Amino acid sequence: MQFDRDLDVKGLNCPLPILRTKKALAEMESGQVLRVQATDPGAQKDFPAFAKQTGNELIGQQEEDRVFEFFLKRK
Repeated sequence: MQFDRDLDVKGLNCPLPILRTKKALAEMESGQVLRVQATDPGAQKDFPAFAKQTGNELIGQQEEDRVFEFFLKRK
């Protein structure tokens, strides 16, 4: 999937991945895509909830080797 910015929050635990994602999205233009890579198992629930709460669109997510990837489209 194509993305405009990459954010690596591997090794960080809740709430840091979400806080760093929020900051990164605030610096982006509407319609741009942010890829986030996280290792916190709670991220699987946190990111869909964050997207719904903030109005940003979660356009994809996957897991590979215990690394969770999320693709968020800036509202």
